[in-house]
Amino acid sequence: MAGLALLGYVLARRRIRIASLGLRWSFGDLGGGLLVAVVAYLAYAGGLALIHLFNSATHSPSQSAQIARAMFGHPSILAIPYTIVNPFFEELIVRAYLMTEVRALTGSWILAAALSVVVQFSYHLYYGWEGAIGLSFVFLVSAIYYARTQKATPIIVAHGIFDIPALIRLW
Repeated sequence: MAGLALLGYVLARRRIRIASLGLRWSFGDLGGGLLVAVVAYLAYAGGLALIHLFNSATHSPSQSAQIARAMFGHPSILAIPYTIVNPFFEELIVRAYLMTEVRALTGSWILAAALSVVVQFSYHLYYGWEGAIGLSFVFLVSAIYYARTQKATPIIVAHGIFDIPALIRLW
């Protein structure tokens, strides 16, 4: 929540509205979010399959992937507001704001997307290398979508489509 407050402060000081990052509400954006979620899930599944193949070809079979329940246990009721706010936090700060600023500084959407994916990857390493690399396929789909459309709402919706069922599975 503090991160969103800081983003609001920075935008206010620069006299930039949050809508300039692509946060607008429409029913079309809900459908766009569903489409982004489907494409991201397919990219994740395909990417994770490739990572598993590579990992099993290069490492002993005794290595095992991280299991969410083993990492997070049984979440408290406080996980609900976190799960609702998290897509806004990640997509507005690490996707929309970061990509917009990097593009303004460098003129490159490719560099902006790559940096966004790397930053998100870095703070998902608690899933282990394999899990974080697998999630990077999801991050890449969202980054490409944002670079092409400059719409944050669909990627926030897509992120929520991933996070809410994940929380439900933990319970």
